[in-house]
Amino acid sequence: MAEEFATGPRQFLDDVPSPDREQASRILAACPSFEINGVALDPGMAFAAGALLLVADGFVVLRAIVGGGRRGVVTCEAGPGNVLLPPSTEEVLVALGGSRLTLIDAAARGQLLRMPAVAERIVQQLTAALGQKQEGTATFALTRHVERVRRKFLHLGRNYGHVVRDGIRIDFPVSHALLAEMIGSSRETVTRAVDELQRAGFVARRGSTYRLLISPESVFGSA
Repeated sequence: MAEEFATGPRQFLDDVPSPDREQASRILAACPSFEINGVALDPGMAFAAGALLLVADGFVVLRAIVGGGRRGVVTCEAGPGNVLLPPSTEEVLVALGGSRLTLIDAAARGQLLRMPAVAERIVQQLTAALGQKQEGTATFALTRHVERVRRKFLHLGRNYGHVVRDGIRIDFPVSHALLAEMIGSSRETVTRAVDELQRAGFVARRGSTYRLLISPESVFGSA
């Protein structure tokens, strides 16, 4: 099972020079991990102060429940190798399919931060998570929902996309309901927006996977 969920730590430590990479790998291997499969993590699960979560495999989202009702807003999403803060008291952690997370407690975090290259990687990850929240907030200022959806597709393509022969495949299980929670809209409105973007030739769907039908440079920038 451990090998099955080894993608995230490898990606997190990618390009970290030796011997720091080997030492950090041993620290992460000693950290506890847990699985969630298509459901929300028990909201009663407590995390110690200073803890971090590393997505070892799968995809997860942090979902804030608005006004105690059933409608939620996605505040952060993360894939393999991403580091995020544990859910707040107003959030739940939801797995999009089978996922495994590594719990980095304060002691392990302190050990990792003493290695400059690994500390820089943690700062990069948390900075990206903060930028994701800021970008999500800015999206709410857009009045046209089709533009909100378009910008979210670009964000997902940039962070989880891979260039393929016929576009940029988003390796993130995206449903219309999830997109709605990501942009603060209704599922019906998102469905209409996605239909419009498909007619315009911006995005295409194949099974449960979306492809952006645009040049890689427009998503990832020029080399």
